[in-house]
Amino acid sequence: MTQAHLPKKDITVTFIGAGNMARSLIAGLMNDNTTLNIRVADPDQAQLDVIRRHWPEVEVGTDNLVMIDDADIVVLAVKPQLMATVTTPLREKAQLQRPVFVSIAAGVRESSLNDWLGGGLPVVRCMPNTPALVQAGATGLYANAQVSAEQRSQAESILRAVGIALWFDEEDKLDAVTAVSGSGPAYFFLVMEAMQKAAESLGLKPEEANLLVVQTALGAAKLALESDDMPAELRRKVTSKGGTTEAALAKLNEGGLIELFDEALQAAANRSRELAKLS
Repeated sequence: MTQAHLPKKDITVTFIGAGNMARSLIAGLMNDNTTLNIRVADPDQAQLDVIRRHWPEVEVGTDNLVMIDDADIVVLAVKPQLMATVTTPLREKAQLQRPVFVSIAAGVRESSLNDWLGGGLPVVRCMPNTPALVQAGATGLYANAQVSAEQRSQAESILRAVGIALWFDEEDKLDAVTAVSGSGPAYFFLVMEAMQKAAESLGLKPEEANLLVVQTALGAAKLALESDDMPAELRRKVTSKGGTTEAALAKLNEGGLIELFDEALQAAANRSRELAKLS
């Protein structure tokens, strides 16, 4: 698939919210050397000072209405529970300028965003995950019917600056994305935590166990990403009959690991749907 790119012309992107995710996106865009006018709005001057220290060329300010003036793209990088409070005052200017709004707030539906902004606006919902902080993220995206092909490409380019980006035609699929990749890093951290504790019980020092576990996780992920084989086949290839790996996997399967993961992801997806109803 051809990777989307931001057009080779000056466009203005305003980030509302200067937290970790916004900073990671800005860092990725800066690394891409795209021709962008980037602005950041946040009520916390300390957050804006962090932006200014890292990227002096980025315009910062505390007034959302001033910072979205003539913006082509507005990235909503605020907590879900604050979204209505943040977007409602933007309604008049949003209707006049009609930028594309890109939301990275989990669980806030496109219909809610459009209601708060006055309706009929181009909105892209994104579900990124925390590895975006190290430019290794995975993001699901959904665009409403008002989003043009150019705006779709622009939104994708912003998220691709910090990892992979996949489009979904149905907004409800983002609940599954939330369960798989949005919450997914925590599942792997839990496995790593459990492996480290087990390694320590086998006599390894904490720092030795941590390094071995983290590097093994990194290597396994890299191998899976670069291989033509699916994870099931990779697992089979590393499992010798009667060997150590087979013994460990048998014990994990006795505990119903696969079924437990299915139940866990179903619970996460259901909770995502419940939170959406509250927005």
